[in-house]
Amino acid sequence: MKVAVVQLGATDDKARNFNKAVAFVRRAIDRRARLIALPEVFIFRGRIRSRAEVRAVAETIPGESLRPLMALARQNKVFILAGSIYEKAAGKDRAYNTSVFIDDRGAIKARYRKIHLFEAVLGNKRIREADCFMAGHKAVMARAEKFKIGFSICYDLRFPGMYRKYAALGAHVLCVPSAFTHETGKAHWEVLVRARAIENRCYVLAPNQVGKSGKGVRHYGHSLIVDPWGEILAAASGNKEEIIYAQLDLHDIKAARQKLPALM
Repeated sequence: MKVAVVQLGATDDKARNFNKAVAFVRRAIDRRARLIALPEVFIFRGRIRSRAEVRAVAETIPGESLRPLMALARQNKVFILAGSIYEKAAGKDRAYNTSVFIDDRGAIKARYRKIHLFEAVLGNKRIREADCFMAGHKAVMARAEKFKIGFSICYDLRFPGMYRKYAALGAHVLCVPSAFTHETGKAHWEVLVRARAIENRCYVLAPNQVGKSGKGVRHYGHSLIVDPWGEILAAASGNKEEIIYAQLDLHDIKAARQKLPALM
């Protein structure tokens, strides 16, 4: 199965971000990709200082950003991972950070709400997503052709037990749409992505944001596709929007697991 991982530099302009994402998805379709993965918060990457600001950009599922992607998936018979959007939660003043998987019939087959909310002190800035977002509570899987996929988002990458659970449930592919900051990405991004592939003998698709966000945070880029042996099949740059491609093969997973049967 041919996959495409899209690296975007989203801003606080939702319409511009959406049009850009659709253009990249169409380009990947033209290159005959069957599964196309967008990064975390591909639709809005702006300054969030209050719960009111989160509610202003959050959407229902499906909503204005997802319905056109569902139509694209249906018309072109492709799978689309809408990296993540801010999902409205009825009766709540916070939102979920939610990854949505659309199948090749245009139906939503999985909705994963980010479990591990980012918290860090970077320089003189303290980042605490729990101030404006709610955490999800369950791992979610779906299928694309013969591949079983486990879903996660960004900071989840630092919690290996989650991915081991996916491997135990038979996952072949792990998706990690992200908005890794430049500082943490430079230090840890590649080693973490490759580690999750090696530990679980799975492919890892890791689309990341690039450039500066609407709130001035610099993101790392360097989106990756990694095979079950930990080899990098495709890598993006750290300074531009682009698409990377690779071919996934179930036989490669089987070979890696036979060579080193640690999961047994």
